[in-house]
Amino acid sequence: MSKRSAEQILSPRSHLPMKVSTGPVGANATVGSRVFDVVNYLFVTLVAITTIIPFIYIIGASFATEYEIATRPMFFIPQDVSVNAYKYIFSSNKILRGFGNSLLITSAGTAINLFFTVTMAYALSKTRLRGRNFFLNLVIFSMFFSGGMIPGYIIVANVLNLKNTFWSVLLPGAISAYNMMIVKNFFQGIPQELEESASIDGCTDIGVLWKIVLPLSLPVLATFGLFYAVGHWNAYFGAMIYMTGAKEKWPLQVLLRELIIMSNGTAGDMTNMDADFVQPPEQSIKMAVIVVSTVPIMCVYPFLQKYFVKGVMVGALKG
Repeated sequence: MSKRSAEQILSPRSHLPMKVSTGPVGANATVGSRVFDVVNYLFVTLVAITTIIPFIYIIGASFATEYEIATRPMFFIPQDVSVNAYKYIFSSNKILRGFGNSLLITSAGTAINLFFTVTMAYALSKTRLRGRNFFLNLVIFSMFFSGGMIPGYIIVANVLNLKNTFWSVLLPGAISAYNMMIVKNFFQGIPQELEESASIDGCTDIGVLWKIVLPLSLPVLATFGLFYAVGHWNAYFGAMIYMTGAKEKWPLQVLLRELIIMSNGTAGDMTNMDADFVQPPEQSIKMAVIVVSTVPIMCVYPFLQKYFVKGVMVGALKG
């Protein structure tokens, strides 16, 4: 045996596996793989452009005049900038109150959703739970069948007597069966040794959930927290049917819907407008409404983006 071979055998790193290239990188890439990468990049870029162009047009049209919207089928920067649509939307303090109501419903609703989702998912992730299969079957059954809108309205308005309260839009959708099942799968993928060691140290089940499971579940919590928050922010139908007698509790989406309806026929509440104010076109108001209702929730996404893909994929793959 040569001296070099002996050094390799006795080396403390000789048992480590060699790095093997798993894909075409640099000079090792074949012509077919390069073409495949170029096609992928072009396709993703095309999809991104197709997605962003309509939103840029909506922003531009919200600042455009009636004549420009009628004569130019597509533009990104208006020739004559006008803020009349936004003046019309914010002409009343109802919009600011609607913002506050939407923030309250979104924050409280997301907290309620995550609480019930996490607690139920953690319990059902334990095989030692008595009646676990029975409860899982009930959850799966609710994913395919529902009572419908009329029975739901009767329960909320007459049985629970929650009409014209914020609870009427918070409690009916307190948990999503589909999201709960994914979170349950995520919890089942956490090594049991971590929980067993915490239990040996004296932690209860609640302590294990709070000190061990939740810190390891930030990706999935942030992901489904975003899902729940977007759902609450965009929801308007529940408030529209349950808060008919409490318009001061309407969220932003319902108020913006009313503004669009008012813009079709009347000038709405113009008491706070300037004397030289010009009634904006209906189409411009619709564009401004989309911007006003979309931008706030979009500002939340960059802070949760790093958890988004990881949370969904891990929860979906581990079972």
